[in-house]
Amino acid sequence: MPELNMQVTQIPYEDMLKAGMHFGRKRTVFNPAMERYVFTVRDGICIIDLLKTQAQLKNSSEFLKKTINDGKLVLFVALTKQSSESVKSLAESLNMPYVIDRWLGGTLTNFKVMSERVKRLEEMEKDQKSGELDKYTKKERTVFGKELDKMQTKFGGLKKLTRLPDAIFVSSLKESELPVHEAKITGVKVVGIANTDSNPDDIDYVIPANDRSKKSVDLILDALKSELTDGE
Repeated sequence: MPELNMQVTQIPYEDMLKAGMHFGRKRTVFNPAMERYVFTVRDGICIIDLLKTQAQLKNSSEFLKKTINDGKLVLFVALTKQSSESVKSLAESLNMPYVIDRWLGGTLTNFKVMSERVKRLEEMEKDQKSGELDKYTKKERTVFGKELDKMQTKFGGLKKLTRLPDAIFVSSLKESELPVHEAKITGVKVVGIANTDSNPDDIDYVIPANDRSKKSVDLILDALKSELTDGE
């Protein structure tokens, strides 16, 4: 794991407390590998050490910023309802690819097939804009429209994934078992928010925090957005 950088306080401590970022999971579902990020246990709930969260967030943002500034690709992944819109917004602000709500198996490990599906989506969108569909019946156009909607939902965020990413960001390590697994197989670095029921050793850059609270996740994503876009 990268060394902690304790020089920077990226998010005010009080704001982190107000967002409930320090609330981990119950002790009964605690992953021992997260012990180094836990301050104490209160009423059976693991309390995350927010000073370490601040440091880990800084390390993670520095890695992501260098990756992006070097012209590399970062795939942003949000498989929880509380993070999907914010992660999509972050990815779009950086002109980066994203996956929200559902991970399609083989996105990384079967990249060639996935690329062909994205190409098909782009062809369908082109046909729709060019008036190519005018020669079809109303029923055929309706069927086409429904299929296009499905394709956009599944693959729309991947249009900027022109090759295997250099890194992926996951908004919840616990809920991202499949993308993390595929990243390991393909040698892609992983940055992620990890609650106390996760194994931080599964990824390269850990942000220990409450991943079940929208306020907590949004605060982290806002900090990343500010850092990675230079406050734009």
